[in-house]
Amino acid sequence: MLEDTIRVLAGDCTVVFDDAERSEYRGRVTTLVKPDNTVLVHDVDGYQPVAWLTRADSVSSDRSGGFSLVARKDDQTLRIATHDREGFTSYRGSPAGTPVGLCPTCDGMLIRASGVRCVDCGVRYALPADSDVREDRCECGLPRIRAERGLAFDVCLDRQCESLDDAVREAFDREWACPDCGDDLRILRRGGLIAGCENYPDCETGYVVPAGVVDGECSCGLPTFDTGTGRRCLDATCEELVESAVAD
Repeated sequence: MLEDTIRVLAGDCTVVFDDAERSEYRGRVTTLVKPDNTVLVHDVDGYQPVAWLTRADSVSSDRSGGFSLVARKDDQTLRIATHDREGFTSYRGSPAGTPVGLCPTCDGMLIRASGVRCVDCGVRYALPADSDVREDRCECGLPRIRAERGLAFDVCLDRQCESLDDAVREAFDREWACPDCGDDLRILRRGGLIAGCENYPDCETGYVVPAGVVDGECSCGLPTFDTGTGRRCLDATCEELVESAVAD
């Protein structure tokens, strides 16, 4: 796919960077153009590029004769012109992440990087915040994940195969009462996973279900959660839990 392609340009080049000041370099360099239009010009010394432009607004190139490349961002311009072309090509690329097993679609490696994706076929799976990828497998061949949403749930990575929303709904739908009108709180998907009042739109009370496990009840009547950042009420703005903790 085009968005997963890294372009590589190599040769004896003149490199000109125009910013507040003009810098010019000449040498045998290799230029990388990443999918987000970041341009990096490397020589043989050290790890830092000779010149670079991060996430350029535009990148244009011309292969006639040798090659040339112009990248622009705001008032910055990076120009590269070849005197002796050694190569101009492109390679497939992907994010690099922690391996989590083989892809059941193509046997490529699945990695954890902005979710989970295959480095070969590119299939991608969203990963709930604060979830862990486990070693055990679903029957479909994908890894299972563990996510805490009131309880610790083990579900398939593919939400079409096994839904975290459905698991949370089965456990907590109508388990808690709305503190404003007394109707049941339903587990709903509205942007994120929320416990929202059944009496909507007459009552618009709703709370994001946090990452953590239920460990008790707040004095306001809502459940409390043990999260990675401490104990909190389902209502993130509630001060009752803070006050009761101080009193204890």
